[in-house]
Amino acid sequence: MSALAQILHDMNFQVQGSDVDKRFFTQIALEQAGIKILPFQKENIQPGMTIVAGNAFPDTHEEIQEAMRLGLPVIRYHRFLGDFMKRFSSIAVTGAHGKTSTTGLLAHVISGAKPTSYLIGDGTGKGEEDSEYFVFEACEYRRHFLSYFPDYAIMTNIDFDHPDYFANIDDVCAAFQEMALQVNKGIIACGDDEHLQKMQAKVPVLFYGFGEENDFQARNVVKTTEGTTFDVFIRNTFFDSFAIRSYGDHNILNSLAVIALCHYEGIDTEVVRKQLMNFEGVKRRFSEKKAGSQILIDDYAHHPTEIKATIDAARQKYPEKEIVAVFQPHTFSRTQAFLGEFAESLNLADKTYLCEIFGSARENHGKLSIEDLQAKIPESNIITEEEMSSLKSHDNSVIIFMGAGDIQKFQAAYEQTL
Repeated sequence: MSALAQILHDMNFQVQGSDVDKRFFTQIALEQAGIKILPFQKENIQPGMTIVAGNAFPDTHEEIQEAMRLGLPVIRYHRFLGDFMKRFSSIAVTGAHGKTSTTGLLAHVISGAKPTSYLIGDGTGKGEEDSEYFVFEACEYRRHFLSYFPDYAIMTNIDFDHPDYFANIDDVCAAFQEMALQVNKGIIACGDDEHLQKMQAKVPVLFYGFGEENDFQARNVVKTTEGTTFDVFIRNTFFDSFAIRSYGDHNILNSLAVIALCHYEGIDTEVVRKQLMNFEGVKRRFSEKKAGSQILIDDYAHHPTEIKATIDAARQKYPEKEIVAVFQPHTFSRTQAFLGEFAESLNLADKTYLCEIFGSARENHGKLSIEDLQAKIPESNIITEEEMSSLKSHDNSVIIFMGAGDIQKFQAAYEQTL
């Protein structure tokens, strides 16, 4: 919603929004753009407005009710976006993991060649009035991405997540299959993902990955503490070499997806290489700062697969340092569904601290508690915002604050103690 507000503001629409009083990192860009943010109250809704409603709010919300009373158009976020993108060559980036990083990377790379508008899930959005391309993150939650009929789709992977909505992995696969049939020109899919290999489509599907059977394959990968280099082969023929300043296999795959799409669209390879190399990342994905002998990393990882990828990336960049995980589980349903897998991925860290589960308004808590996860992780500790000083004992370490809730407040509290 924040990203969409920025795009519309850039395109000279008058934009305002309402939100809860709690401060989120996504509002910083809104404030910088001078976009008005008001506390929720029905008086915010005035005649002549078009209301775009975020998916977190039910139709019974006081502002939506007031808009209906005044007879104003009320459009859900995903429906509005579905109509908006028809003006451009649209590229949807979807998948269980890696959506935000890949959307950010793709927007950055294409912007180096053509005017591009983009909407990224880290709250970043930009509207260029003469845009040729619109790059956007498309979320599978509640099948919202079925509101979109993009020209292209990048599909990074399929994994079971959002257990409060999806029944199982087959249900997730069915949603992605339905999305695939709505793409108009072409799909770029990770061929190393067994679920994506089975995808049926009416348009060409290009596969990318490490496996030899992929159309775009990464070979001769060299990982260092400075980043990663790799060669790209197209259908087993050497194409070119690329370097990225990021870490871990997942970032090689994200880059391959971008290279494949740009090749398909005829974007100059020299521009692609340069833009890949100078990409600085997206918000809350391996965002680093130094504090004495410690490196503090803020990361959105909230699924076992993402936690493993983040810890692997930290080990590549900082092989000599102790890796400390500070994890806040996001939603009771996800914690319950992946209790064993969370423990497995967090055990890859040298030491784990756990924060209370960040619940969602849309679920009931049951009897689950953070202690249930702690019991599965040897020598892990529970940490509170008021008592963060135990992290100080980890000299020369990398401390990764992970979660999709308000984990940043724990990092802020720790920084206060320093």
